[in-house]
Amino acid sequence: MDDERPDVLLTGLLFYDLVLTGLGKPPTPGEEIWTTGMGCGPGGIANLAVAASRFGLRTSLATVFGDDLYGEFCRDILCDQEDVDLSLSRTADGWPTPVTVALAHGHDRALVTHGQQPPYSQDVLVGDPPDARTALVHIEAQPREWLAKAAAGGTQIYADVGWDPSQEWSTALLDQLALCHAFLPNETEAMAYTRTDSAVAALGTLSELVPVAVVTRGADGALAVDQTTGEYADVPALDIEVLDATGAGDVFGAAFVTASLGGWPLAERLRFAVLAAGLSVRHHGGALAAPGWYGVDRWWRSLTDPELKRAYGFLADRLPENPGPPVVYAPVTPPARQQ
Repeated sequence: MDDERPDVLLTGLLFYDLVLTGLGKPPTPGEEIWTTGMGCGPGGIANLAVAASRFGLRTSLATVFGDDLYGEFCRDILCDQEDVDLSLSRTADGWPTPVTVALAHGHDRALVTHGQQPPYSQDVLVGDPPDARTALVHIEAQPREWLAKAAAGGTQIYADVGWDPSQEWSTALLDQLALCHAFLPNETEAMAYTRTDSAVAALGTLSELVPVAVVTRGADGALAVDQTTGEYADVPALDIEVLDATGAGDVFGAAFVTASLGGWPLAERLRFAVLAAGLSVRHHGGALAAPGWYGVDRWWRSLTDPELKRAYGFLADRLPENPGPPVVYAPVTPPARQQ
């Protein structure tokens, strides 16, 4: 009998993203810069939802949509185009959907957001959590009640964390890792929270707090330890021209969960996540840059580099026979070429 549980449970704040690329240089106060590219689409928690759904995971999302044009657009994309289950989500009357303008430059971006706190908390949205196989969560200083309930019910928690604007990097936040199966911070966050001076040292500290510890390093790849299997892996990033890095970390997380649910060895899980994140930065960011099985399959079939062929040879046995239809990327100007 098929397992009909959600593969992944998600909750968090959704945004309408407007991404500007081709700036040439960062803007300065009082200066107007004309860009050569622009894209739009759902962002925030939608990044994880679309990335997971495009890898064939049954994805349940609890979020809030505003009753405005931006909210309607994002809901239609997630439900009708990307097959994300929104039964736990709500539309809030009179509440504006948050809008973020991202200025993408080089390997990073600056963000300007308009919005208000949502009228429903994560705990209200999720309630008694559904019996999901995994949950991808963004842990914050204030613990969420639903998280402990989900973990107690057998849901494996995969967590990441964000930038601390106070830069205090309270180690109390790491107490929540007792609920988690895996923790996937970036290098800066990992070192700050563990009070270490290298990604390797940070990984060592985190591996004592959570069964699976991963530290992402952007252009330097990622490294991980799986205490349940005794595996260690350190993989490089791909040499890919970056158009927009928005949402790349979310694509990494969704791909890592996908491979983990498949029972892959740690090195394969890490390489697959690095690849998926790398493919996503070639397109305007946010949710719709996620490659899914279709994008990974196209990359593998077009690959000619013998070294990469060896490193990613496991894909020959991992890719589904039918990778699905072409993914729909964000509407952009000028129109993007299919890759």
